[in-house]
Amino acid sequence: MGRRIIKSGVIEEPVVNLTPLIDVVFVILIMFIVIAPLLELDRVDLADAAKDPMEGSIAVQENSPISIHVRKDNTIWFDKQKVNVKELTALLVKAKVKYPKAKPQLFHDKTAHFGIYQSVKNAAEAAGFEQMDVVLKPA
Repeated sequence: MGRRIIKSGVIEEPVVNLTPLIDVVFVILIMFIVIAPLLELDRVDLADAAKDPMEGSIAVQENSPISIHVRKDNTIWFDKQKVNVKELTALLVKAKVKYPKAKPQLFHDKTAHFGIYQSVKNAAEAAGFEQMDVVLKPA
């Protein structure tokens, strides 16, 4: 390992100075503390739950010309046609041109994977939509 230094009959072990390493760790920690509040996160505001389950429920129907369905087998359906994510993005771009003020409605099955939702959301953002209605069926 290290070399032993003999001075006046005493064997000394080499010392490792950890001060620079500790300084770097503290600087990185401070950077994380400063930057963490500035990170942009996707947030979904949820409505308060009603005391009676049927009290606050409303009948939801497809009232948008742009509707996307994600079924429990994780398939994506747009305009009653099964599509993949790349096709969905292209169809959403065309829909954005045809219906510039419409908000897409996403009907997502509760057992479908979250990754499918994220893919649909990314496709809608890539097509230029800033908002999307997510419609979930009650359990």
